[in-house]
Amino acid sequence: MQRVFGEGGALVVSLDFELRWGDLEKFGEQGYRKNLLGVRQAVPRLLEKFSEYGIHVTWATVGFLFFSGRDELMAHLPEVLPAYVQEGLSPYPCIADTGNSEDEDPLHYAPSLIERIARTPGQEIATHTFSHYYCLEDGQTAAAFRADLQAAKRIAAKRGIELRSLVFPRNQFNEEYLSICAEEGIIAYRGNQQSWMYKASTTNGEPRYKRLARLVDVYCDLSGHNGHEMDVLGERLPFNIPASRLLRPVSSSPMVLEPLRLRRIKREMCYAAQKGLLYHLWWHPHNFGIDLDANVGFLQHILAYYRILEERYGMESLTMVELAERQQEVLSL
Repeated sequence: MQRVFGEGGALVVSLDFELRWGDLEKFGEQGYRKNLLGVRQAVPRLLEKFSEYGIHVTWATVGFLFFSGRDELMAHLPEVLPAYVQEGLSPYPCIADTGNSEDEDPLHYAPSLIERIARTPGQEIATHTFSHYYCLEDGQTAAAFRADLQAAKRIAAKRGIELRSLVFPRNQFNEEYLSICAEEGIIAYRGNQQSWMYKASTTNGEPRYKRLARLVDVYCDLSGHNGHEMDVLGERLPFNIPASRLLRPVSSSPMVLEPLRLRRIKREMCYAAQKGLLYHLWWHPHNFGIDLDANVGFLQHILAYYRILEERYGMESLTMVELAERQQEVLSL
């Protein structure tokens, strides 16, 4: 089969853009509000760096963020809402308490940021579902998921954006919903890392040892090189573009360990470039919401290293949809 990307491999970057809708239960935690407010400064800085280094990025965006405020959102709710057994997971009861403009409520609405991302070359607006929909939680259904996805498509289309890639919130990958994604025009999704420690689980069903293993894996090689062969994409829509590494914020890591974390990522990227593999880095804009300079500085080391791998091996930077479109072309030959 013809290669989907070059012999030097491919770097995919995806961001989960969600603001407060992504973690309602954390909103009361000290400092979390500052993280969310800091997104207003983080997004322009990230776009600047991506443009500087020629990095194509997929921004998986919660549909609620497209709205100008509470009234517009309330007028565009899906016909079927999720009925989670754990009621605190649903964002719908919170809508009434939000503001009625982006200026009034920068934590829940972000059409100006979405517009800025969309007009920056090389950036893809994808979906993180309409309501940050949890696909593995008790009480949710296929019908509610479809209605949620259709609502996300409608508001994006109203803003002139076609949604073609999807990232499952909380990485709750549900294979049963892939056919719905394909029927709704989604051609790519971000699958989970292949190691046991990254398998999808519910909000209440993840053992502590998995979280500990993932933390150690940030600095030491527990899960391997995390690069992916081309055949992982599959031959049916939507194509799987699995994650390789969550880029944790500098503020969550002891500074003495930061060189180890950077070395771990660089080694994975280099292996992918040498072997012609896919390497998929992801994080949330709000991870950079505080300590912005330090986080951008850490990211710049990664982006500069990508340019070295680009020059030395021919590594490419691709969005999720760009990679999926290439796979479609190859399969059609």
